[in-house]
Amino acid sequence: MDKVCALDALLLSNDLTRVVGDRPEQCHLRFGTNLFPIEGFCTARSLVSAFSLLRLETKAKAKVPREDFSRGEMATVVATSEEDPVLAVVRFSSELAWADAGPEVAEPQVSRLCLEAQDCLVMARYLDLVSLMLTSADLILPKVSDKDFECIVTVICNLVTKAGTPDEALEMAKLISSKLAQHSDDKPQLRLKMLFSLYNMLENPYSRFVVYMKALEVAVAGKLTDSVVPSFKKIDAFLSEWNIGKVDQRALFHVISNILKDSKSMGKESFTFLSKYLATFSGTGEDAVAMNEVKEDAVRAIVEFIRSQDQFRCDLLEMPAVTQLEKDEKHASIYELLKIFLTKRLDAYLEFHSANSAVLQTYGLVHDECISKMRLITLLDLAFHSPSAQISYSDIRDSLQINDEDVEYWIVKAITLKLLDCKMDQMSQTVIVSRHTDRIFGLPQWNSLRSKLSVWRGNIASAISTIQANKISEEQPSAAQGLVRS
Repeated sequence: MDKVCALDALLLSNDLTRVVGDRPEQCHLRFGTNLFPIEGFCTARSLVSAFSLLRLETKAKAKVPREDFSRGEMATVVATSEEDPVLAVVRFSSELAWADAGPEVAEPQVSRLCLEAQDCLVMARYLDLVSLMLTSADLILPKVSDKDFECIVTVICNLVTKAGTPDEALEMAKLISSKLAQHSDDKPQLRLKMLFSLYNMLENPYSRFVVYMKALEVAVAGKLTDSVVPSFKKIDAFLSEWNIGKVDQRALFHVISNILKDSKSMGKESFTFLSKYLATFSGTGEDAVAMNEVKEDAVRAIVEFIRSQDQFRCDLLEMPAVTQLEKDEKHASIYELLKIFLTKRLDAYLEFHSANSAVLQTYGLVHDECISKMRLITLLDLAFHSPSAQISYSDIRDSLQINDEDVEYWIVKAITLKLLDCKMDQMSQTVIVSRHTDRIFGLPQWNSLRSKLSVWRGNIASAISTIQANKISEEQPSAAQGLVRS
């Protein structure tokens, strides 16, 4: 115990100490003026070797200068001796990987890997270095402690900051994130944390997108989707930053929609991302080949819209991925039902149901829920086609096929769902509508908007003319009084 090894250990007390002893089984930890024996080679290896010449510090990311989708802590490597942290990790990983081969076989291999890593560092071949380190790390990561895991991966991830070009950083990010996404059932929370850290180390926007996609993959496989769902609210900002193409957007929207679809409280968000996914298919060129593969997703979108009791507007009828179902032998009926919900009234639905009652059962739809939604939709259609913005109670009763005493109930329900802004005149038995939700926004809606804007423009012009006329009339008496005085 008269020789101090060049090894540092991170104790639970966060005090940095030294290891004393020539051989691992004889090592002691120096804590202040006291020496404590490390019992067992494995314990010494785990506590000491993994943190050889390294210290892990964590700092809360309360102030991150750019968009951050992680919610944990980011590890930073701080060197505590002269040996490069990369070489220390290479040595530790290779020693552990070759531990069962015996010293005669292991020592030459460890030396070879260390020399190769040294050469990569000297020549600034960081992509090759990452590949080398991941090869060894892949063999040992399932076996090491969480602290060792975090140390090894943090050192590897830190190499992306040394990349000479954005393309090199991208390739490094792909290698690291792909390796972390493997075996996601092993330490999934830690793998996700490391992907968060890697994301924040990267400057290249597309590299960050690649890592984000791998993080979603790990979250799904490790059943940790609650950790990434909050980031979905920032997707528009991320898309602006990443500047990714249509194919990448398609993959992103699809995986997010699949993550959200099983959540009862996120049904609307799931439908939104599914709609964005389907909207990326134009139906021409390369997309025409892939159209057949998205039929089931198109059906799912239709069913989700019909089933939802708080969604009354969508653009599905304008999407080639959905309109292809009109001529599909298997799914033509569900497409016809979608058209009824977006363009027709309750009577059309009841007629469809009487002839196709089995369709609802096939797609898991409930007849009473469909009637309830169609009544609200019919009320919206009455508002849209009312030139005077007034609807009589009797028209509502007849169109919704309800009793007189239920008319105001359905009006209030539409107001509660923010489908209508209106006033009920019980004396005249009419509803005066000031705003209504459109189920679709096509040519008729654009024409209606143009008419409203034209009226608004005319009203503004009339108001300006009135103000100017009043101003002139006020100025003329003043001028006349001035002439009289003179």
